[in-house]
Parts: sequence; C-alpha cells; structure tokens
Amino acid sequence: MFEMKEEYKLGIELIDTQHAKLFEIGERAYNLLKDSYRVDKYDRIIEIIEELRRYTIIHFRDEEEYMDSINYKRLFTQKIDHAEFIKKINDVNLDKIDQNQDEYIMEILNIISKWLVEHIIEKDLLIVAK
Repeated sequence: MFEMKEEYKLGIELIDTQHAKLFEIGERAYNLLKDSYRVDKYDRIIEIIEELRRYTIIHFRDEEEYMDSINYKRLFTQKIDHAEFIKKINDVNLDKIDQNQDEYIMEILNIISKWLVEHIIEKDLLIVAK
C-alpha cells in the first residue's frame, strides 16, 4: 500500500531517501493492521508512532536546512506544515490505543498517507519546480 513512487522523487538524494523511509514506516503500520495473527498490537503501535515522531523531526530539520541553503521562498509555509504534522502525531492519545488498536493504526495510516502523498506532491515538489 505504501510505496515511494518515481513521481514522488525530488531528485534530492537525502530528501528522497527520507521520504522512502517514511513510506516504509507507513507500510509497516499497514502490515500491522492486516496482521490477523497478532492479537495484541499495542507495543508495535507505540513503536511505530515513536519512530514516526523521531524520524519526521530529523527529516523536517534536514529538509528545512536544504530549503534554507537554496533560499527557498516557501520555507516559512513548509515550517508551518511540518509543525502541524508533528502536532498531529503528538496528539495521538497513547492512553486510548489499547481500547481499539486497529482504529488507532488506521488513524496513523490516515495521517501518514494524507501527509506523504499530498505534502510531497503539493508542496515538496515545488522545491525543485522550474
């Protein structure tokens, strides 16, 4: 379901590699949702959320540093979008995950899929637009 496609690539190796890693995290969340043999997914959900949180902070820092280095005019807007994404991840209520684990995996998947595809296509590709 989650796949780094050719049309998502910016041609900036570091950013493309990091975007691919975010797709890989999304794919692991999707596979966890579909894993009918695993009854208790709580620990794996927490791991995925924590990894997503840590990795997006690194990715956003690197992406913003790149944009700053090329004097990208939309850097401020990108920073706002990045902060909103981190807030969405931070707002996931970890205390309620155990009550309905699949629902929270779906929430994570929705956050990741909406963000990755929409943000890359609508915002990140503008970094390299001619």
